[in-house]
Amino acid sequence: MSLGMYHQPVLKNRRTLLERAEKFISDIYFTDCNLRGRLHGESCPVEKLESFLSPKRIPFTEAIKQNFAPHKAGESFGPTWSTCWFRVALNVPSSWSSKEVHLLWESDGEALVWRDGQPVQGLTKEGEKTSYVISESLQEDEPHSLLLYIEVACNGLFGAGQGSMIAAPDPKRMFSVQKAELIVFHRNVQELLTDFEMMVDIVKELGDEDQRSFQALYTVNEMVNLCDPSDPGTFPRARSLATAFFNQRNGQSQHTAHAIGHCHIDSAWLWPYEETIRKCGRSWATVVRLMEKNPTFVFTCSQAQQFQWVKSWYPGLFSEIQQFVKKGQFIPVGGTWVEMDGNLPSGESMVRQFLEGQRFFNQEFGIYCKEFWLPDTFGYSAQLPQIMQGSGISNFLTQKLSWNLVNTFPHNTFFWEGLDGSKVLTHFPPGNSYEMKGKVEDLTKTVKNNKDKGRANHSAVLFGFGDGGGGPTQLMLDRLRRVQDTDGLPRVRMSTPDALFSALRSESELLCTWSGELFLELHNGTYTTEAQIKRGNRECESLLHDVEVASSLAACRDESFAYPAEKLRELWRLLLLNQFHDVIPGSCIELVVEDALRYYEDIRNSGSRLLKNALSALGSGGSSPAVFNSLPWERHEVIRVHREGDSVLALVQVPSVGLALVRPAEPLTPVSVTPQADGTVLMENGILRSVVNKDGTLASLCLVTSGREALLDGHKGNQFVLFDDVPLYWDAWDVMDYHLQTRKPVVEVVQAAHVLSSDPLRATVRFSLRVSEKTTITQDIVLDAMCPYLKFNTQVVWEESHKFLKVEFPVRVHSPSATYEIQFGHLQRPTHRNTSWDWARFEVWGHKWADLSEHNFGVALLNDCKYGHSVFKNTMTLSLLRAPKAPDAHADMGSHQFTYAIMPHAGSFQESSVIQCAYNMNCPLRPLQCSPQTGPWRTFSVSSAAVVLETIKQAEEQSRTLVLRLYESHGSTVTATICTSLPVKEAWHCDLLERRDQSRPAQLTTQGIRLQFEPFQIVSLLLVLR
Repeated sequence: MSLGMYHQPVLKNRRTLLERAEKFISDIYFTDCNLRGRLHGESCPVEKLESFLSPKRIPFTEAIKQNFAPHKAGESFGPTWSTCWFRVALNVPSSWSSKEVHLLWESDGEALVWRDGQPVQGLTKEGEKTSYVISESLQEDEPHSLLLYIEVACNGLFGAGQGSMIAAPDPKRMFSVQKAELIVFHRNVQELLTDFEMMVDIVKELGDEDQRSFQALYTVNEMVNLCDPSDPGTFPRARSLATAFFNQRNGQSQHTAHAIGHCHIDSAWLWPYEETIRKCGRSWATVVRLMEKNPTFVFTCSQAQQFQWVKSWYPGLFSEIQQFVKKGQFIPVGGTWVEMDGNLPSGESMVRQFLEGQRFFNQEFGIYCKEFWLPDTFGYSAQLPQIMQGSGISNFLTQKLSWNLVNTFPHNTFFWEGLDGSKVLTHFPPGNSYEMKGKVEDLTKTVKNNKDKGRANHSAVLFGFGDGGGGPTQLMLDRLRRVQDTDGLPRVRMSTPDALFSALRSESELLCTWSGELFLELHNGTYTTEAQIKRGNRECESLLHDVEVASSLAACRDESFAYPAEKLRELWRLLLLNQFHDVIPGSCIELVVEDALRYYEDIRNSGSRLLKNALSALGSGGSSPAVFNSLPWERHEVIRVHREGDSVLALVQVPSVGLALVRPAEPLTPVSVTPQADGTVLMENGILRSVVNKDGTLASLCLVTSGREALLDGHKGNQFVLFDDVPLYWDAWDVMDYHLQTRKPVVEVVQAAHVLSSDPLRATVRFSLRVSEKTTITQDIVLDAMCPYLKFNTQVVWEESHKFLKVEFPVRVHSPSATYEIQFGHLQRPTHRNTSWDWARFEVWGHKWADLSEHNFGVALLNDCKYGHSVFKNTMTLSLLRAPKAPDAHADMGSHQFTYAIMPHAGSFQESSVIQCAYNMNCPLRPLQCSPQTGPWRTFSVSSAAVVLETIKQAEEQSRTLVLRLYESHGSTVTATICTSLPVKEAWHCDLLERRDQSRPAQLTTQGIRLQFEPFQIVSLLLVLR
């Protein structure tokens, strides 16, 4: 057969030629004669395969001491979440010398290979890692016998969902090893297969209107003509055609794709925290092996928590990682303890994410991250740019807004301006993924989807299996290497985040600016799902705040008191871990929920002991009841005091950040509660007057001083409503707009509203409702003396399926926007649905309060553990409970307790102390015992109500030094003076990492520390004490 026949003219039909090339490399069709069928040569079984099943995850040193029994491929083991350890004895045939030898291992569980006592590579069928390289060219003097251990987790890359990926795990699922054999691997076949694959993909991705696509088609067809799969001698000629094609260069203006290895590992999701530790070990061991073979390969990795896990569980691997960090190949990014949720954590929690993350990376690797890395969370607070800047970060990478259900976000590269005006350079990879595979499709999408063409000519291509780990493969690197500069495709550069953002910043003069929050138009249900996790987060944030304040003051007032820095760091890290973006949102399996609730209980128990110790030091061992106020304003509140086995109510007055003995005082106006002839109950305290209907709804809520009715005429306040809640797919994540059409008021009364208690200091009205056969609501409506809001202490026994419980307050306020508290401030969102952008915000998030105001009057809705809100026209709604069934089949089932409050006010919410009242409701006065001679004392006060002293803690690195964190809460420019009774020697501005700004000493005056604030500005100070 002459070579000339290959060039005989034929009808070059696009479909037939393309499909011919596809079948030539198919792993399904014609494998008896195509190229793919030649990838593996000779094979032989492993010499010995033995196994040991463990119900727990145990370390290697313990596993190898167990009794192993013979095991045959195909035998099942399990069930889900157990671990099967294999001892694998290998003996490579002597005839295989000079050949590349692999262990072929195919299992439906995730596996980790251990060699010489160290983890060396992950094996995961779903992650395209089914072989371990024994030797790339086995030499005669190399050992031909080898003993490996393989740790197989009884779960897949995405857990063990029953029927679908996000379904609750199948607890009885069994697993098996389908293949365990030695093979000869033909590297020359693999290289040619990669050439073919890339050529075929170029044909398909560039399309039939692109000349370059046809050039690729005819080239790959000629490669098939030249290549005889049974004759390796024909391979070089086929490869040379591909190389010549790949080496045809781009013009200078071509887009540059910055290829960066990536392995997004959810710290918990469809698997528990403990399994994530092993996912890190499997993924990162594989990455290290790739770095050894590919010195230009760069890999990014976020989440200090995961590095800490690897350091503890795999110290040898961690040492290798440290070396590759020094070489600049393994790059820690993000600067946070975990990739947290971008909506629900408090402002101080977000600061601590960066403080703990950046400190860890600096201590272990000698670096501070320059970029915030949060590719997969469900929205981004408008205060994040300021928090980033304060943490030494000026660049931000994410991509989740590509998931928007309604509106397409208009940019990929832009400046993001936060609530206070801080800006960060922001990049959304246009390929809309953080787990690309290095394929042609990834590169063409990167160019086509770029919404900032002409403004930005650089983009990130993050490649590697993600979510469940896995990371990059050698095949991905080989793909990208072939098309580094190929005409028709973007220029590909193995790059780093720093190089990417430097290139973007150097050409940033035309970039647009987006101001305010980055709201994800999807996953709105995560503001409410798994209510116990939300409650645990809010309560533990408050508890740790109080522990730090009390411990700081105790250390200042009592030299023998030791500030519990290490224990506080441990508790903070637990809290920060639970703020991971699939845990605090509630989009995780039941095992994770159980872990999270246990961690909250650990924080509560340990934190309560720390608080007790600090308060004991402050009280100096007396026996008279007193109360401690951790907040920076004086408080007048009704509390319950326990003395001599009895419990009584008392109205107390407590200084700011200080304490006072309980000295019962009489209210200006006592509380009255009066049953009416029509069955309603009238409640009054001189500030509010409320009429409670028999079904617990409010018939009236009046601000006494102005006589202004807060509720809309003819409508009821405190109306519980139930909605059908069946999303399109993402059950725990999504609530769809159409659920609003299924509204049903809860009307069945079990016990009508009646007076539970009547006291001049507190009145309580109780009622009960039935939602369904198994679900009930019992509520105490509480009005305290001198309190400007009406509280609703609520208990719900919740046994529903795909239902959504909310409470509504239709109010007599007309405004085009409502205000919601966020981290260190607040923002407005529309109350109308004029545009699709407005409509997409039918369910939004907020923290401790939401407010609807018109000039000189408004109504605020406060809460102690809820985050889902809606204000449409004049109806204020608080989301209470959901009932999704995936991935946790029992999500939110059981008993729930929570409190919310309604607060009508004159003037603006700023003038009416709405912000302070919400803090008071979430930070209770703490009881302690003092000497009866103790006079009231305060440690700090702030001259302006606009400025909140959020945090008082001991500095991380300096003794006799406190950190104060304050923020402007009204949205105003203001000067404030911080007064303190502490002996301050020096005061300095510092960043959020507590690094002193030597150029900015704080202004110390005889009155205190004088500070200037811009709207929503966060200010951190170091106070050096004498």
